[in-house]
Amino acid sequence: MEKYLELLSQKYKNIQAVTEEIINLQAILNLPKGTELFLSDIHGEYEAFLHILNNGSGIIKNKIEKKYRNLLTENDMKNLASLIYYPEERLNLIKENIENMQEWYRIHLYRLIEISREVSSKYTRSKVRKALPKGFDYIIDELLHLQSEGRDKEEYYKQIIDSIIDLDSADSFIVALSDLIKRMAIDHLHIVGDIYNRGPGAVIIMDKLMEFHSLDIQWGNHDTLWMGAASGNEACICNVVRICSRYDNMGTLEEGYGINTRPLSMFALKTYQNDDCQKFLPKTVEASKYNSSDKIVMAKIQKAIAIIQFKIESKIINRHPEYKMENRLLLDKIDYKKYKIIIDGEEYELNDKNFPTVDPKDPYKLTEEEEEIMRRLKESFLNSEKLQQHVTFLYAKGNVYKKYNENILFHGCIPITEKGELEEIELFGEKYKGKSLMEKIEKIMHVAYFGRNDEKNQNEIDYMWYLWCGEKSPLFGRGKMATFERYFINDKKTHNEGKNPYYKFINDEKVCDRILENFEADISEGHIINGHVPVKVKDGESPIHAGGKMILIDGGLSKAYQPTTGIAGYTLTYNSNGLVLAVNEPFTSKAKAVEEGSDIKSETILKENVKTRKCVGDTDIGAKLKEEIEDLKLLLKAYKNGCIKEII
Repeated sequence: MEKYLELLSQKYKNIQAVTEEIINLQAILNLPKGTELFLSDIHGEYEAFLHILNNGSGIIKNKIEKKYRNLLTENDMKNLASLIYYPEERLNLIKENIENMQEWYRIHLYRLIEISREVSSKYTRSKVRKALPKGFDYIIDELLHLQSEGRDKEEYYKQIIDSIIDLDSADSFIVALSDLIKRMAIDHLHIVGDIYNRGPGAVIIMDKLMEFHSLDIQWGNHDTLWMGAASGNEACICNVVRICSRYDNMGTLEEGYGINTRPLSMFALKTYQNDDCQKFLPKTVEASKYNSSDKIVMAKIQKAIAIIQFKIESKIINRHPEYKMENRLLLDKIDYKKYKIIIDGEEYELNDKNFPTVDPKDPYKLTEEEEEIMRRLKESFLNSEKLQQHVTFLYAKGNVYKKYNENILFHGCIPITEKGELEEIELFGEKYKGKSLMEKIEKIMHVAYFGRNDEKNQNEIDYMWYLWCGEKSPLFGRGKMATFERYFINDKKTHNEGKNPYYKFINDEKVCDRILENFEADISEGHIINGHVPVKVKDGESPIHAGGKMILIDGGLSKAYQPTTGIAGYTLTYNSNGLVLAVNEPFTSKAKAVEEGSDIKSETILKENVKTRKCVGDTDIGAKLKEEIEDLKLLLKAYKNGCIKEII
């Protein structure tokens, strides 16, 4: 302890410095806790995601209404909000329609400063100062904390604003103020899994997250799939490429990450030149950038990589009988003369009779061309600088689960038995359940990625694929991944994937309490927050379960899921007053948000107020600050009794 206090004394060199810091930290403990925002299942839907960050999940709009409800029209408040969300684009539009920009600047700079004060009022001046955009930090700090009482102060305030306008700095200053407002609206961001797949903007989203000031990520099975691909797992690579081709999203691979898919494209066009591949046409929810001819090309690519995928997956399944995934070995169950297949003792007719690369005598053997395609794809994934940068960030900021302010966050599920008990899962010769299972999985994932160049870690690399689609994977939570059946069998009963018993007990408070206790959370205050399974609101499903102890926040932020859910996602916030869950209507577009001031319309469906307003001292950050205070008190005592000498 003495050595630690000696190190601490290098930062706080005397009694005065220690005393000032103790007073500062104790004051911070009594400030209102910052706002947390929870989002899940973004699936590359970047425009809606970025808009939610820009509007602070509705917080900024609420601040504007609170300040200007009786002073501005609805339209003026809407336009002010749009200016904050998209300042540069909005300024370009305004300049085309406003003659007296000097007066407009003056009015809106005052308004933006007022909103900046509103959103930053519950933070220390030190924290706000650290968040200020560089270049205007001193001026903004002055304006935020200037007490404009008295004529001299008012003149000083006015002179600053006039100088900003006269020096042609108003645009830059508006951008800086808007950035500050957005920065202070959300104190911490939780991404509860599935950044990747389906939507076109995963790369844009990852770039934005890397800039975000405070966040954590709970890995979803789609994220893990990309993490496995970046580790060199060939089965993961096949699934990534197949899903990108299935959802009209090859741009993420090619332009976003520089993955070379040309060898695969050429192979697919040659191999399936007389096959229209109708069952493999890409799924789109909007007008596609491809014409009908291009879509057929995409379909051929999808079929080619799907067959390669089934072959490569068989190698992992055979290497790991403990996975118990023999039911996913289906190519050898096909009668290639009758084009029928037996699954679970029942015979089904295939809707596709063209398998030019499958040898009925050895159906899982890759052709020489397929082997070369995989070699080049693997090399491309391993050498994609951008992908490796993003995956390294996922590991730095991510976990399988997160306990944060007594809430337990994870993407999919906690494996549960049919009796509602935590299920023991054997991993690498040892048994784990609940919290210990999630922690073991996280260690395996780290070895898989950071030890990807060592052959002795092949089992860990293989397990990345199991996490994507294995029955006992808490990130997947289903009985099987019915990819083959969905492509080749019309009978939809074979498409049913089942769910882990976890989902049978989501309304059982005792089971939820059991999970919270296992993860060492307070059962009287804690919640389980996860995504993964879209909540079918249009069919009457609710995201709120077990008396509010469990909240499922996958409501279809991704457009691919909105026909299933009937809404456009949920946003969950947790501020000093409690939890608020809102259901969102679809986001139109950034263009409409800029031009018309359109916003995501939300309806609050859960408002869980705390009995006493939460302060920083009630949070995880507060617990750390209290530890710091105790350490500083020990240093203060050491200074006073002469054990450590002050530096005056």
